[in-house]
Amino acid sequence: MAKFYRKEDFEKLMVKVEKIDYRVKEYLENVVYVKWSRVHATINRGRMMTSNIAECINGCLVEARQLPILEFLEEARILLDSCHCKNREIFSYTKEILGRRFEKILIIASKSSRMKVVPSFEFMFSVYESGRRYIVCLERKICNCGRFQLDEIPRAHEIAVLKSKNVIEMHPNYSDYYKPDALAKIYEVPMISMPDKED
Repeated sequence: MAKFYRKEDFEKLMVKVEKIDYRVKEYLENVVYVKWSRVHATINRGRMMTSNIAECINGCLVEARQLPILEFLEEARILLDSCHCKNREIFSYTKEILGRRFEKILIIASKSSRMKVVPSFEFMFSVYESGRRYIVCLERKICNCGRFQLDEIPRAHEIAVLKSKNVIEMHPNYSDYYKPDALAKIYEVPMISMPDKED
């Protein structure tokens, strides 16, 4: 349910959960959908639905957990500072238009040749895939599958439309969020070192 793009799909699964155990549904409602459901999120979370970074940091700090709190915090700061510095360096010289992960999305989605595209208006299109119809609006960058507006990057339906219009360059249709400049800005502010514990 966390990964769904459409509320209808989310609700169908929630009905199944309730049939299995209504307490689980109540628990999930109390946690508040906005905190864990992509379709209910009030902000774009950049497609990341994982705790891998937290697990990675946690794994690196196993030995540091035995230290007193100030030493532990210093070890955590050193780890995060070195990662921050390394990422800043990588993004300062990267020339990729999209990050590798997002280029893969475009490549996979570009294999959308089996879809039928029917124009409705200048920016409105119906896309038929496996017996289903999806409505794509290029001007507002939305699709009723929910992916285009939530991920802010063209997916299969949008790419099928763009191909039908003989658009070769897909990059103008994705959010600035995925461009190298935006990624570099994450790391442009340096992390400030903590003073010595004696100070």
